[in-house]
Amino acid sequence: MKRFYLVLAVLALPALVFAGGGRQQAASGGDYLRFAWWGNPTRDERTLKVVELFKQKNPGVTIDTETTGFSGYWDQLATQAMAGNLPDVMQQDYAYIEQYNSRNMLVDLNQFARRGLIDLSKWPDTGLAGGRLDGKLIALSLGTNALGYAVDRGVLQWAGVTINDTTWTWKDYENIALQIYQRTGVQSMPTEQHYQVFENAVRFAGVPYYSKDGKSMGFTNSAAAQAAIKEVIDTQLRLKAAGALYDPEDAFIQGRAMPESTIVQGKTWDACYWSNQLVALINAAGRPLDFVLLPAPTSTGNKAPYGAYLKPSQLISILSVSKNQDLAAKFVDFFVNDLEANRILFAERGVPLPSHILQDLSSRVDPTLKYTFDFIAKATTYSSAIDPPDPNRAGEARDSMLPILLNCLIGRVSSDAVVAQMYQAANAVLSR
Repeated sequence: MKRFYLVLAVLALPALVFAGGGRQQAASGGDYLRFAWWGNPTRDERTLKVVELFKQKNPGVTIDTETTGFSGYWDQLATQAMAGNLPDVMQQDYAYIEQYNSRNMLVDLNQFARRGLIDLSKWPDTGLAGGRLDGKLIALSLGTNALGYAVDRGVLQWAGVTINDTTWTWKDYENIALQIYQRTGVQSMPTEQHYQVFENAVRFAGVPYYSKDGKSMGFTNSAAAQAAIKEVIDTQLRLKAAGALYDPEDAFIQGRAMPESTIVQGKTWDACYWSNQLVALINAAGRPLDFVLLPAPTSTGNKAPYGAYLKPSQLISILSVSKNQDLAAKFVDFFVNDLEANRILFAERGVPLPSHILQDLSSRVDPTLKYTFDFIAKATTYSSAIDPPDPNRAGEARDSMLPILLNCLIGRVSSDAVVAQMYQAANAVLSR
Protein backbone atom coordinates (compact mmCIF):
# COMPACT_ATOMS: atom_id res chain seq x y z
CA MET A 1 0.00 0.00 0.00
CA LYS A 2 2.95 2.33 0.60
CA ARG A 3 3.77 2.36 -3.10
CA PHE A 4 0.15 3.13 -4.03
CA TYR A 5 -0.07 6.10 -1.68
CA LEU A 6 3.28 7.46 -2.84
CA VAL A 7 2.10 7.40 -6.43
CA LEU A 8 -1.09 9.20 -5.46
CA ALA A 9 0.99 11.76 -3.59
CA VAL A 10 3.05 12.39 -6.71
CA LEU A 11 -0.05 12.82 -8.84
CA ALA A 12 -1.60 15.22 -6.35
CA LEU A 13 1.32 17.65 -6.54
CA PRO A 14 0.69 20.94 -8.35
CA ALA A 15 1.55 21.04 -12.05
CA LEU A 16 4.24 23.64 -11.36
CA VAL A 17 6.31 21.00 -9.58
CA PHE A 18 6.50 18.92 -12.74
CA ALA A 19 7.24 21.94 -14.89
CA GLY A 20 10.48 22.36 -12.96
CA GLY A 21 12.02 19.06 -14.18
CA GLY A 22 14.99 18.80 -16.45
CA ARG A 23 17.53 20.97 -14.60
CA GLN A 24 20.31 18.49 -15.37
CA GLN A 25 19.39 18.51 -19.06
CA ALA A 26 19.75 22.27 -19.25
CA ALA A 27 23.14 22.12 -17.55
CA SER A 28 24.57 19.52 -19.90
CA GLY A 29 24.21 21.27 -23.23
CA GLY A 30 21.37 19.44 -24.92
CA ASP A 31 22.46 15.88 -25.84
CA TYR A 32 21.55 14.48 -22.45
CA LEU A 33 18.91 12.04 -21.24
CA ARG A 34 17.97 10.27 -18.06
CA PHE A 35 16.39 6.84 -18.33
CA ALA A 36 14.78 5.10 -15.35
CA TRP A 37 13.44 1.55 -14.99
CA TRP A 38 12.77 -1.08 -12.36
CA GLY A 39 14.69 -4.24 -12.88
CA ASN A 40 16.73 -7.22 -11.74
CA PRO A 41 20.38 -8.12 -12.34
CA THR A 42 19.74 -9.69 -15.76
CA ARG A 43 17.52 -6.85 -16.96
CA ASP A 44 19.92 -4.23 -15.66
CA GLU A 45 22.91 -5.78 -17.39
CA ARG A 46 21.15 -6.05 -20.73
CA THR A 47 19.61 -2.59 -20.52
CA LEU A 48 22.94 -0.95 -19.73
CA LYS A 49 24.50 -2.67 -22.76
CA VAL A 50 21.75 -1.25 -24.98
CA VAL A 51 22.28 2.23 -23.54
CA GLU A 52 25.99 1.96 -24.34
CA LEU A 53 25.19 0.76 -27.86
CA PHE A 54 22.93 3.77 -28.42
CA LYS A 55 25.68 6.10 -27.22
CA GLN A 56 28.20 4.45 -29.57
CA LYS A 57 25.84 5.01 -32.49
CA ASN A 58 25.12 8.58 -31.40
CA PRO A 59 28.46 10.17 -30.43
CA GLY A 60 28.20 13.04 -27.98
CA VAL A 61 25.01 11.77 -26.33
CA THR A 62 25.04 11.26 -22.55
CA ILE A 63 22.50 8.99 -20.87
CA ASP A 64 22.29 8.71 -17.10
CA THR A 65 20.62 5.47 -15.99
CA GLU A 66 18.59 4.90 -12.83
CA THR A 67 17.38 1.45 -11.80
CA THR A 68 15.97 -0.09 -8.66
CA GLY A 69 13.44 -2.71 -7.59
CA PHE A 70 9.73 -2.30 -8.32
CA SER A 71 8.73 -0.81 -4.95
CA GLY A 72 11.79 1.41 -4.71
CA TYR A 73 11.20 2.62 -8.24
CA TRP A 74 7.93 4.34 -7.41
CA ASP A 75 9.38 5.76 -4.19
CA GLN A 76 12.23 7.21 -6.23
CA LEU A 77 9.84 8.83 -8.69
CA ALA A 78 7.88 10.41 -5.85
CA THR A 79 11.06 11.95 -4.45
CA GLN A 80 12.15 13.19 -7.88
CA ALA A 81 8.74 14.70 -8.57
CA MET A 82 8.85 16.70 -5.35
CA ALA A 83 12.35 17.92 -6.30
CA GLY A 84 11.26 18.82 -9.84
CA ASN A 85 13.77 16.38 -11.27
CA LEU A 86 11.96 13.56 -13.07
CA PRO A 87 13.76 11.59 -15.84
CA ASP A 88 13.24 12.04 -19.58
CA VAL A 89 12.31 8.42 -20.29
CA MET A 90 10.78 5.95 -17.86
CA GLN A 91 9.67 2.38 -17.76
CA GLN A 92 5.94 2.50 -17.03
CA ASP A 93 3.35 0.12 -15.61
CA TYR A 94 -0.11 -0.39 -17.11
CA ALA A 95 -1.73 0.13 -13.71
CA TYR A 96 -0.35 3.67 -13.47
CA ILE A 97 -0.41 5.13 -16.97
CA GLU A 98 -3.92 6.55 -16.61
CA GLN A 99 -2.95 8.36 -13.42
CA TYR A 100 0.19 9.81 -15.03
CA ASN A 101 -1.74 10.75 -18.14
CA SER A 102 -4.40 12.59 -16.13
CA ARG A 103 -1.66 14.94 -14.88
CA ASN A 104 -0.37 15.53 -18.44
CA MET A 105 2.95 13.99 -17.42
CA LEU A 106 3.36 11.75 -20.49
CA VAL A 107 4.07 12.87 -24.05
CA ASP A 108 1.87 11.79 -26.97
CA LEU A 109 4.18 9.59 -29.06
CA ASN A 110 2.04 9.98 -32.18
CA GLN A 111 3.77 13.29 -32.93
CA PHE A 112 7.13 11.50 -33.18
CA ALA A 113 5.64 8.77 -35.35
CA ARG A 114 4.30 11.38 -37.76
CA ARG A 115 7.76 12.95 -37.99
CA GLY A 116 9.54 9.62 -38.48
CA LEU A 117 11.34 9.62 -35.13
CA ILE A 118 9.46 6.55 -33.89
CA ASP A 119 8.58 3.83 -36.42
CA LEU A 120 5.24 2.17 -35.70
CA SER A 121 4.82 0.56 -39.12
CA LYS A 122 5.65 -2.94 -37.84
CA TRP A 123 3.52 -2.76 -34.71
CA PRO A 124 0.11 -4.54 -34.57
CA ASP A 125 -2.69 -2.17 -33.67
CA THR A 126 -3.80 -4.40 -30.80
CA GLY A 127 -0.26 -4.14 -29.44
CA LEU A 128 -0.38 -0.35 -29.49
CA ALA A 129 -3.73 -0.30 -27.69
CA GLY A 130 -2.13 -0.88 -24.28
CA GLY A 131 -0.40 2.49 -24.49
CA ARG A 132 -3.36 4.51 -25.80
CA LEU A 133 -5.50 6.72 -23.60
CA ASP A 134 -7.81 9.61 -24.47
CA GLY A 135 -6.80 9.49 -28.13
CA LYS A 136 -3.08 9.72 -27.30
CA LEU A 137 -0.31 7.13 -27.56
CA ILE A 138 1.45 7.72 -24.25
CA ALA A 139 3.47 4.51 -23.99
CA LEU A 140 4.84 1.60 -26.00
CA SER A 141 4.83 -1.99 -24.77
CA LEU A 142 8.24 -3.47 -23.92
CA GLY A 143 6.87 -6.99 -23.80
CA THR A 144 3.49 -8.58 -23.96
CA ASN A 145 1.33 -11.19 -22.27
CA ALA A 146 -1.82 -12.97 -23.30
CA LEU A 147 -4.16 -15.04 -21.17
CA GLY A 148 -4.69 -18.69 -21.98
CA TYR A 149 -5.13 -22.24 -20.74
CA ALA A 150 -2.11 -24.40 -20.12
CA VAL A 151 -3.14 -27.92 -21.16
CA ASP A 152 -1.38 -31.23 -20.55
CA ARG A 153 -0.28 -32.51 -23.94
CA GLY A 154 0.17 -36.06 -22.70
CA VAL A 155 -3.34 -36.25 -21.23
CA LEU A 156 -4.89 -34.93 -24.45
CA GLN A 157 -2.97 -37.53 -26.47
CA TRP A 158 -3.99 -40.26 -24.02
CA ALA A 159 -7.63 -39.25 -24.41
CA GLY A 160 -7.31 -38.92 -28.18
CA VAL A 161 -8.66 -35.37 -28.31
CA THR A 162 -7.43 -32.21 -30.03
CA ILE A 163 -8.21 -28.55 -29.45
CA ASN A 164 -8.69 -25.93 -32.14
CA ASP A 165 -8.45 -22.88 -29.93
CA THR A 166 -9.18 -20.42 -32.74
CA THR A 167 -12.71 -21.78 -33.06
CA TRP A 168 -13.65 -23.61 -29.87
CA THR A 169 -16.51 -22.57 -27.61
CA TRP A 170 -17.44 -23.43 -24.04
CA LYS A 171 -19.67 -26.20 -25.41
CA ASP A 172 -16.60 -27.66 -27.15
CA TYR A 173 -14.66 -27.31 -23.90
CA GLU A 174 -17.35 -29.26 -22.05
CA ASN A 175 -17.33 -32.09 -24.61
CA ILE A 176 -13.53 -32.30 -24.51
CA ALA A 177 -13.47 -32.26 -20.70
CA LEU A 178 -16.01 -35.10 -20.55
CA GLN A 179 -14.05 -37.19 -23.04
CA ILE A 180 -10.82 -36.65 -21.15
CA TYR A 181 -12.41 -37.64 -17.83
CA GLN A 182 -14.16 -40.68 -19.26
CA ARG A 183 -10.98 -41.97 -20.96
CA THR A 184 -8.31 -40.96 -18.43
CA GLY A 185 -9.97 -40.01 -15.14
CA VAL A 186 -8.22 -36.62 -15.18
CA GLN A 187 -10.50 -33.74 -14.19
CA SER A 188 -10.82 -30.17 -15.48
CA MET A 189 -9.95 -27.10 -13.43
CA PRO A 190 -12.62 -24.78 -11.98
CA THR A 191 -12.24 -21.05 -12.71
CA GLU A 192 -10.04 -20.26 -9.73
CA GLN A 193 -8.77 -17.32 -11.80
CA HIS A 194 -12.41 -16.34 -12.10
CA TYR A 195 -12.07 -12.68 -13.02
CA GLN A 196 -9.70 -13.43 -15.89
CA VAL A 197 -11.96 -16.11 -17.36
CA PHE A 198 -15.07 -13.97 -16.85
CA GLU A 199 -13.35 -10.92 -18.31
CA ASN A 200 -12.52 -12.93 -21.42
CA ALA A 201 -16.13 -14.09 -21.71
CA VAL A 202 -17.74 -10.65 -21.37
CA ARG A 203 -15.29 -9.15 -23.87
CA PHE A 204 -16.61 -11.63 -26.44
CA ALA A 205 -19.99 -10.02 -25.76
CA GLY A 206 -18.47 -6.62 -26.53
CA VAL A 207 -18.52 -5.39 -22.93
CA PRO A 208 -15.58 -4.19 -20.77
CA TYR A 209 -15.14 -5.89 -17.41
CA TYR A 210 -15.36 -2.57 -15.52
CA SER A 211 -17.48 0.47 -16.31
CA LYS A 212 -15.78 3.49 -17.82
CA ASP A 213 -15.91 5.45 -14.55
CA GLY A 214 -14.65 2.45 -12.56
CA LYS A 215 -17.61 2.63 -10.17
CA SER A 216 -19.28 -0.63 -11.21
CA MET A 217 -18.74 -3.84 -13.14
CA GLY A 218 -19.10 -3.33 -16.88
CA PHE A 219 -21.47 -6.29 -17.28
CA THR A 220 -23.96 -4.99 -14.70
CA ASN A 221 -26.55 -4.00 -17.31
CA SER A 222 -25.58 -6.30 -20.18
CA ALA A 223 -27.76 -9.37 -20.63
CA ALA A 224 -25.36 -10.80 -23.23
CA ALA A 225 -22.34 -10.45 -20.94
CA GLN A 226 -24.22 -11.93 -17.97
CA ALA A 227 -25.30 -14.85 -20.15
CA ALA A 228 -21.66 -15.39 -21.17
CA ILE A 229 -20.55 -15.61 -17.52
CA LYS A 230 -23.48 -17.90 -16.66
CA GLU A 231 -22.48 -20.20 -19.52
CA VAL A 232 -18.99 -20.59 -18.06
CA ILE A 233 -20.45 -21.39 -14.63
CA ASP A 234 -23.14 -23.75 -15.96
CA THR A 235 -20.49 -25.62 -17.95
CA GLN A 236 -18.57 -26.27 -14.75
CA LEU A 237 -21.69 -27.29 -12.83
CA ARG A 238 -22.49 -29.90 -15.46
CA LEU A 239 -18.90 -31.17 -15.37
CA LYS A 240 -19.10 -31.35 -11.58
CA ALA A 241 -22.29 -33.37 -11.77
CA ALA A 242 -20.49 -35.79 -14.10
CA GLY A 243 -17.51 -36.07 -11.75
CA ALA A 244 -15.25 -34.36 -14.30
CA LEU A 245 -14.54 -31.15 -12.32
CA TYR A 246 -11.76 -30.90 -9.76
CA ASP A 247 -12.89 -30.05 -6.20
CA PRO A 248 -13.71 -26.29 -6.25
CA GLU A 249 -12.91 -25.78 -2.57
CA ASP A 250 -9.42 -27.16 -3.04
CA ALA A 251 -8.94 -25.34 -6.36
CA PHE A 252 -9.80 -21.97 -4.83
CA ILE A 253 -7.04 -22.13 -2.18
CA GLN A 254 -4.91 -19.07 -2.84
CA GLY A 255 -1.15 -18.62 -2.72
CA ARG A 256 0.00 -22.00 -4.01
CA ALA A 257 3.48 -22.04 -5.49
CA MET A 258 3.68 -23.19 -9.10
CA PRO A 259 5.06 -26.68 -8.23
CA GLU A 260 1.90 -27.27 -6.17
CA SER A 261 -0.51 -26.22 -8.92
CA THR A 262 -3.06 -28.79 -10.03
CA ILE A 263 -1.78 -29.14 -13.58
CA VAL A 264 1.84 -29.57 -12.46
CA GLN A 265 0.68 -32.21 -9.98
CA GLY A 266 -1.29 -33.99 -12.72
CA LYS A 267 -4.60 -33.48 -10.93
CA THR A 268 -6.15 -31.49 -13.81
CA TRP A 269 -5.51 -31.35 -17.53
CA ASP A 270 -5.88 -27.57 -17.74
CA ALA A 271 -5.30 -24.38 -15.75
CA CYS A 272 -5.53 -20.66 -16.49
CA TYR A 273 -2.24 -18.72 -16.74
CA TRP A 274 -0.56 -15.80 -18.48
CA SER A 275 1.72 -16.66 -21.37
CA ASN A 276 4.84 -15.36 -19.63
CA GLN A 277 4.34 -18.06 -16.96
CA LEU A 278 4.50 -20.94 -19.44
CA VAL A 279 8.26 -21.54 -19.36
CA ALA A 280 8.30 -21.71 -15.56
CA LEU A 281 5.19 -23.90 -15.60
CA ILE A 282 6.77 -26.40 -18.01
CA ASN A 283 9.95 -26.45 -15.96
CA ALA A 284 7.93 -27.14 -12.81
CA ALA A 285 5.91 -29.89 -14.50
CA GLY A 286 8.91 -31.55 -16.14
CA ARG A 287 6.77 -32.57 -19.11
CA PRO A 288 5.32 -30.93 -22.25
CA LEU A 289 2.41 -28.53 -21.80
CA ASP A 290 0.59 -26.70 -24.55
CA PHE A 291 -0.98 -23.25 -24.28
CA VAL A 292 -4.28 -22.34 -25.91
CA LEU A 293 -6.67 -19.40 -26.13
CA LEU A 294 -9.72 -19.47 -23.88
CA PRO A 295 -13.02 -20.71 -25.37
CA ALA A 296 -15.64 -18.30 -26.64
CA PRO A 297 -19.20 -18.26 -25.31
CA THR A 298 -21.22 -20.54 -27.55
CA SER A 299 -23.64 -17.73 -28.41
CA THR A 300 -20.85 -15.56 -29.86
CA GLY A 301 -18.64 -18.23 -31.42
CA ASN A 302 -15.19 -16.99 -32.33
CA LYS A 303 -16.37 -13.80 -33.98
CA ALA A 304 -14.86 -10.40 -33.21
CA PRO A 305 -14.81 -8.69 -30.78
CA TYR A 306 -12.46 -11.30 -29.37
CA GLY A 307 -12.10 -11.96 -25.68
CA ALA A 308 -8.31 -12.16 -25.78
CA TYR A 309 -6.12 -9.07 -25.54
CA LEU A 310 -2.43 -8.26 -25.38
CA LYS A 311 -1.39 -6.96 -21.96
CA PRO A 312 1.89 -5.05 -21.66
CA SER A 313 4.28 -6.51 -19.11
CA GLN A 314 5.96 -3.10 -18.97
CA LEU A 315 5.82 0.02 -21.13
CA ILE A 316 8.14 2.89 -21.97
CA SER A 317 7.11 6.56 -21.92
CA ILE A 318 8.59 10.02 -22.45
CA LEU A 319 7.89 12.49 -19.68
CA SER A 320 6.53 15.91 -20.60
CA VAL A 321 9.20 17.65 -18.47
CA SER A 322 11.96 16.44 -20.79
CA LYS A 323 13.97 19.21 -22.48
CA ASN A 324 15.13 16.75 -25.14
CA GLN A 325 11.97 15.09 -26.35
CA ASP A 326 13.23 14.47 -29.90
CA LEU A 327 16.34 12.74 -28.56
CA ALA A 328 14.17 10.81 -26.11
CA ALA A 329 11.98 9.68 -29.01
CA LYS A 330 15.05 8.56 -30.95
CA PHE A 331 16.18 6.53 -27.93
CA VAL A 332 12.74 4.97 -27.44
CA ASP A 333 12.63 4.01 -31.12
CA PHE A 334 16.06 2.41 -30.80
CA PHE A 335 15.04 0.54 -27.66
CA VAL A 336 11.91 -1.01 -29.16
CA ASN A 337 12.73 -1.30 -32.88
CA ASP A 338 16.48 -1.86 -33.31
CA LEU A 339 17.41 -5.47 -34.09
CA GLU A 340 20.83 -5.33 -32.47
CA ALA A 341 19.42 -3.76 -29.33
CA ASN A 342 16.70 -6.38 -29.04
CA ARG A 343 19.14 -9.22 -29.54
CA ILE A 344 20.79 -7.91 -26.38
CA LEU A 345 17.54 -7.38 -24.48
CA PHE A 346 16.42 -10.84 -25.71
CA ALA A 347 12.78 -10.57 -24.65
CA GLU A 348 13.63 -10.40 -20.93
CA ARG A 349 10.73 -7.96 -20.45
CA GLY A 350 8.34 -10.18 -22.40
CA VAL A 351 7.61 -11.09 -26.01
CA PRO A 352 8.25 -8.03 -28.21
CA LEU A 353 5.53 -6.78 -30.53
CA PRO A 354 7.23 -5.29 -33.65
CA SER A 355 6.95 -7.99 -36.31
CA HIS A 356 10.58 -7.80 -37.42
CA ILE A 357 11.84 -8.15 -33.84
CA LEU A 358 9.45 -11.01 -33.15
CA GLN A 359 10.54 -12.85 -36.30
CA ASP A 360 14.24 -12.33 -35.62
CA LEU A 361 14.18 -13.47 -31.99
CA SER A 362 11.90 -16.41 -32.79
CA SER A 363 14.80 -17.97 -34.70
CA ARG A 364 17.19 -17.47 -31.75
CA VAL A 365 15.29 -18.58 -28.66
CA ASP A 366 15.03 -22.12 -27.28
CA PRO A 367 12.03 -24.27 -28.30
CA THR A 368 10.02 -23.56 -25.14
CA LEU A 369 10.34 -19.79 -25.44
CA LYS A 370 9.77 -20.09 -29.21
CA TYR A 371 6.43 -21.72 -28.37
CA THR A 372 5.52 -18.67 -26.27
CA PHE A 373 6.50 -16.39 -29.17
CA ASP A 374 4.26 -18.39 -31.50
CA PHE A 375 1.37 -18.18 -29.05
CA ILE A 376 1.68 -14.40 -28.87
CA ALA A 377 1.69 -14.24 -32.67
CA LYS A 378 -1.56 -16.23 -32.71
CA ALA A 379 -3.07 -14.23 -29.87
CA THR A 380 -2.29 -11.02 -31.76
CA THR A 381 -4.56 -12.21 -34.59
CA TYR A 382 -7.35 -13.22 -32.21
CA SER A 383 -7.26 -10.22 -29.88
CA SER A 384 -9.20 -6.99 -29.55
CA ALA A 385 -8.08 -3.76 -27.88
CA ILE A 386 -7.28 -4.00 -24.18
CA ASP A 387 -9.71 -2.39 -21.73
CA PRO A 388 -8.61 0.67 -19.72
CA PRO A 389 -6.54 -0.01 -16.59
CA ASP A 390 -8.44 -1.54 -13.67
CA PRO A 391 -9.99 0.88 -11.13
CA ASN A 392 -8.27 1.29 -7.77
CA ARG A 393 -10.59 -1.09 -5.89
CA ALA A 394 -10.58 -3.80 -8.55
CA GLY A 395 -8.74 -6.29 -6.36
CA GLU A 396 -11.24 -5.87 -3.54
CA ALA A 397 -14.11 -6.19 -5.99
CA ARG A 398 -12.73 -9.44 -7.39
CA ASP A 399 -12.21 -10.80 -3.88
CA SER A 400 -15.84 -10.04 -3.01
CA MET A 401 -17.03 -12.17 -5.94
CA LEU A 402 -14.94 -15.24 -5.15
CA PRO A 403 -16.89 -16.69 -2.19
CA ILE A 404 -20.18 -16.21 -4.06
CA LEU A 405 -18.83 -18.15 -7.04
CA LEU A 406 -17.51 -20.88 -4.75
CA ASN A 407 -20.90 -21.17 -3.04
CA CYS A 408 -22.46 -21.71 -6.44
CA LEU A 409 -19.97 -24.38 -7.49
CA ILE A 410 -20.52 -26.31 -4.27
CA GLY A 411 -24.30 -26.05 -4.59
CA ARG A 412 -25.28 -23.31 -2.12
CA VAL A 413 -26.20 -20.64 -4.70
CA SER A 414 -28.06 -21.30 -7.95
CA SER A 415 -26.50 -20.37 -11.28
CA ASP A 416 -29.58 -18.24 -11.97
CA ALA A 417 -28.74 -16.05 -8.95
CA VAL A 418 -24.96 -16.13 -8.85
CA VAL A 419 -24.11 -13.56 -11.55
CA ALA A 420 -26.36 -10.88 -10.04
CA GLN A 421 -25.01 -11.58 -6.56
CA MET A 422 -21.42 -11.27 -7.79
CA TYR A 423 -21.83 -7.95 -9.56
CA GLN A 424 -23.90 -6.54 -6.70
CA ALA A 425 -21.13 -7.39 -4.22
CA ALA A 426 -18.45 -5.99 -6.52
CA ASN A 427 -20.43 -2.82 -7.24
CA ALA A 428 -20.77 -2.17 -3.52
CA VAL A 429 -16.97 -2.15 -3.30
CA LEU A 430 -16.32 -0.13 -6.44
CA SER A 431 -18.89 2.57 -5.62
CA ARG A 432 -17.38 3.38 -2.22
